[in-house]
Amino acid sequence: MAKTEVLAIDDWALAKLTADNRRDLLEIIEDRNALRSTTATSELPVEKWHDLIADAILDRLVHRAYKSELKGESLRKKRKSLAQSEHQDS
Repeated sequence: MAKTEVLAIDDWALAKLTADNRRDLLEIIEDRNALRSTTATSELPVEKWHDLIADAILDRLVHRAYKSELKGESLRKKRKSLAQSEHQDS
């Protein structure tokens, strides 16, 4: 994973990491730090990540990160309501 140009971590921080998970992830992030791009997406705001992820990992990920926080209702909810209304119309 260290040689992958961009590592994408989707649905970041859905559950608390085990000690083994944290150690593995720290090793991956350490190998990539300042050499390759890593992107993480999450439904949780960054300030809540500390409750679930080790500080050492977050320090490396967030230190030089570009953060984008999206506002508004989830597109999944909108798609679900559209699908339900289409289903009811048929």
